[in-house]
Amino acid sequence: MTRILVSTASKHGATHEIGDAIAAALEAKGIEAFTTHAADVTSLEGVDAVVIGSGVYAGRWLEPAKALIDRFQAELRLLPVWLFSSGPLDGAQKPDDVPLDAVAMIEMSGARAHRVFAGRLTPGDLGFAERAVVKLVKAPYGDFRDWAEISAWASEIAEAVVPADVAAASR
Repeated sequence: MTRILVSTASKHGATHEIGDAIAAALEAKGIEAFTTHAADVTSLEGVDAVVIGSGVYAGRWLEPAKALIDRFQAELRLLPVWLFSSGPLDGAQKPDDVPLDAVAMIEMSGARAHRVFAGRLTPGDLGFAERAVVKLVKAPYGDFRDWAEISAWASEIAEAVVPADVAAASR
């Protein structure tokens, strides 16, 4: 059975929830998927493919996701890898707008694709300084994640690692 690691870096949990949704969608396609925080990954042994996601703040990926790619750069380049970014709110950033350092992460990991998903901003998750910045830049509060889009992307990944003819033959 194909085994996929879904690893995320998240400041307030929204990106981890996207990772969980991706893993659930992969499992629904008959793929063994497991999630972990980027900082907790110690090995890629036994993994057939990897999905790495990061929350984006000030246009940049979080350090634990970047460090994961840096630590395992050689191994990642030998595996099918997909990356995603989470953070733009309410359509303020187009999905084609790649975060500043995502291009370097794509190159380092040899990722097949990168996707940008809308994020979530909840006042209760933020500290005083973060709320002040949100007010200053007039960022909207809310959950803007598109779960159908996230699930569809996970289905694309499933089809890439287990082609439809192989999946049909294993039933």
